[in-house]
Amino acid sequence: MLTIAVDAMGGDFGPQPIIEGTLQALRERQFKAILVGDSKHLKPLIPEQFLHLITFVEANDILDMHEAATNALKRKETSIYKAVDLVREKQADAVVSMGHSGATMSLATLRIGRLKGVLRPAIATIMPTAVSGKVSLVLDVGANVDCKAEHLVQFAVMGEAYAKDILKIAKPKIGLLSNGEEESKGNEITKEAFLSLKKLESFSGNIEGNNIFDGSVDVIVCDGFVGNILLKTSEGVAESITKIIKQNVRKSPLAIAGAVLMRKVFTILKKQVDYAEYGGAPLIGINGCAIIGHGKSNAKAVKNAIFQAINFSSSNINTDIEEKLAMLEQ
Repeated sequence: MLTIAVDAMGGDFGPQPIIEGTLQALRERQFKAILVGDSKHLKPLIPEQFLHLITFVEANDILDMHEAATNALKRKETSIYKAVDLVREKQADAVVSMGHSGATMSLATLRIGRLKGVLRPAIATIMPTAVSGKVSLVLDVGANVDCKAEHLVQFAVMGEAYAKDILKIAKPKIGLLSNGEEESKGNEITKEAFLSLKKLESFSGNIEGNNIFDGSVDVIVCDGFVGNILLKTSEGVAESITKIIKQNVRKSPLAIAGAVLMRKVFTILKKQVDYAEYGGAPLIGINGCAIIGHGKSNAKAVKNAIFQAINFSSSNINTDIEEKLAMLEQ
């Protein structure tokens, strides 16, 4: 049975949604949880019937969201440091944190270590598409703001492995995010990466911003600077569209009646763009599994982040990445 370490003190709303999400996950999947935090605050939140599946690791220090990520390496008593170290010491198969994303990334990379051949781990996130039932994977979305061409090539290899092993896409298509579809478009780094990526059978070429959500490719490769702006812009657009629809629906009784008739459509749309449906973003390329969640995560998001950790840890993705990178170097 897999063991998942959960940073119970991370997140913007304290331990309540994290504990609730962990309990929801335990109701639906078989695994053991290690809750890292102040047990005096955590134990009263847990029903007795779940205690045999949960152990506690004491951590009384919390890394604030506004602190520098580098502080995490010095603060060995923080909940995130101890949670990551459980994976390093093989006491847990994966770590899930809704806390400081930069600290989680730094600690996971330095304490757990990188896979053989990986130059830089990347944060990947799932994006909805206009094709029913299809999603796309974008990486990197924030781990590496300055990249070389060889990093982008490795992101493509890691993304392809994730698409095959986790998303169960038999033949994923890879696209390199650029400012035009032509090979000549892009900056010097993307143009150099394009030449190397052409060696991959799964590479479809450059894609533009308007292709991100059309389902034309399964894996979208970019540096962490572009990827993070893409992610935050997408979140902002989804929230704004929702607000605009609500504002205009309220202005007319006819619109209200139409909204009632379209309730099912709105429910499906909300589910597709809700980050809680995906839970968190995996840090791909480390010698283990780390899922980085949103600070504002609710219980549903925590539950799905744990499910991501279980699916990742149950797969052969890390072995596949090492093998594919070794083949790439030949």
